[in-house]
Amino acid sequence: MSNYNFKHMAIFFILISILIPRVLSVVEDCGAEEDNSCVNKSKALPLKIIAIVSILITSMIGVCLPLVTRSIPALSPERSLFVIVKAFAAGIILATGFMHVLPDSFDMLSSSCLKEHPWHKFPFTGFVAMLSAIVTMAIDSIATSLYSKKHKAGLVNPEIGGVDQEMGAVNGGHSHVHSHHHHGSFSTKDGVEGTKLLRYRVIAMVLELGIIVHSIVIGISLGASNNTCTIKGLVAALCFHQMFEGMGLGGCILQAEYKFLKKALMAFFFAVTTPFGIALGMALSTTYEENSPRALITVGLLNASSAGLLIYMALVDLLAADFMGDKLQGSVKLQIKSYMAVLLGAGGMSVMAIWA
Repeated sequence: MSNYNFKHMAIFFILISILIPRVLSVVEDCGAEEDNSCVNKSKALPLKIIAIVSILITSMIGVCLPLVTRSIPALSPERSLFVIVKAFAAGIILATGFMHVLPDSFDMLSSSCLKEHPWHKFPFTGFVAMLSAIVTMAIDSIATSLYSKKHKAGLVNPEIGGVDQEMGAVNGGHSHVHSHHHHGSFSTKDGVEGTKLLRYRVIAMVLELGIIVHSIVIGISLGASNNTCTIKGLVAALCFHQMFEGMGLGGCILQAEYKFLKKALMAFFFAVTTPFGIALGMALSTTYEENSPRALITVGLLNASSAGLLIYMALVDLLAADFMGDKLQGSVKLQIKSYMAVLLGAGGMSVMAIWA
């Protein structure tokens, strides 16, 4: 298994090791849940099982759709339709950060259950989101720089793909690229330049990290809740959200030109994180109190950091990169269609905030 796969799993287990002790240690209950006809543990259980199955299926459909439609000419990365669909998915991701994750963090960190000092005296949500965006930019920039240097020095594992060979062809002054590589891990039929390919790979990895953090947090919240009215609304919203967010991530994975195993692993991690979070929330439902100060602070800060990452990725690496690229800059008509797709995606996700 490649170093990337180990890193991915390491991130998973580190995140879980941070969340579980904090959630398990929650013993203080603040603002106990009011009597509500919607709160029914026995009725909530089958809804949670339905949520796990439905979200898993829609997540898989969303993330795999761009990957399996590669053979359809109209949906290849060079075609205008792919750009429009990617813009729509980027709008979904942008609205997720602004309309879902960030407001949740504001609500949690400004809760009356928290002490006046320092939580009500300092805007922690905005501060953490800002830091998260800056750190994401640093990771984005440094990772791209390091990968580029390794490729130029010929030090990158051949498993990464045929970028070395391709860049060698570019540096050698040839106008063409090789269409085959003896490792069989990279296809250059799309004519993607080596430097662009590196950017696509960094974008795919960082974006998936942000989505995984958000997905586990929202999954735990859903799994720990016994409010059937809330769960019903969340399941519908999450199915919509996961499908189109998956399409955005799937488009990035497709452009990254990974080997089949890496594509499958990235799709798998995306699809299972929310169901895993729901299952974890169900297991912790007896000890997890969503209104306890410790839970509010932990989840609130995680949401703020996730929001900063998602907003940065959507605006900088997805929207700005495409809209300032040669393809969209060369066609005002395509720009207008893409802007409409962004607004449609962001607007649809914003409407979902009513039920989330």
